[in-house]
Amino acid sequence: MKHISVLLRITAWLLLYVVLLFTGPSLTSAAPYFEDGFLGLSQNELHEQLGLPQAVRDRKSALRVFTYYPVTDWAKYFSKLVSPENGEDVYTFRRENIEIRYSFSYAVDPNDQSENRLLTVRLVDIEFSSAVPISRLPSLIPEFRPSTDPTSPAFRSNIWVLLFKGPPSPDARFIVRENGKEQLDWTLCYQLFSMQGLPDRLTTDALIDRVEISTQSLQLVTLRQRHTHEPIPNPYSHQFDKQPVTPKPSSKPIPVPKYAE
Repeated sequence: MKHISVLLRITAWLLLYVVLLFTGPSLTSAAPYFEDGFLGLSQNELHEQLGLPQAVRDRKSALRVFTYYPVTDWAKYFSKLVSPENGEDVYTFRRENIEIRYSFSYAVDPNDQSENRLLTVRLVDIEFSSAVPISRLPSLIPEFRPSTDPTSPAFRSNIWVLLFKGPPSPDARFIVRENGKEQLDWTLCYQLFSMQGLPDRLTTDALIDRVEISTQSLQLVTLRQRHTHEPIPNPYSHQFDKQPVTPKPSSKPIPVPKYAE
């Protein structure tokens, strides 16, 4: 009877172990928020995926002015002068004879006051050594997989194109800085920037210098930013290049006053 009791206890422990193994909290790495595979990763998870960065950069002003540091110098000295989350990990790749630079910005939990706060990827900034057409972006950036659905939300200004992709993620609110973010849904977004400006009639030949992968709110764009975000057809849909050319409205000449001689 004693042996049977011991066997029953061992069996119970084994069953409990199996249940915890399959239903208990996962000890594996957390999944990213969206299909891009980057947003939501911790810095350590990003390093496991891409290796250590070639450099770390620190934004010096509200403009795009950066100082670049070797990784070892940043870790030993410069990261202690400013908050570690101010450093952006930089990776450089060469694809199709174009040099492509990835920079990863991080978010932290404002309630975490520990010395080694967890850094979470909140934005991916991708720059090209020379401007490339919109049509080439999917082949140059493996993580850039825009929707081909004609109804997929897309917007533009005179210098950028904004593309939404896929369903919102409640977890993505963690990396958002917008006030009132809890009341909004946040979706994967690709923002394509053109330093020279975009033509009035947008085509897939328009040149792009930089791409940002981030999360934005469609509600915020349509309700609060409708004056700056012009809705457009999805540039990656099959129907985009078949759009009829809309003639520009003719401008009326300014009347010249006539004076008595």
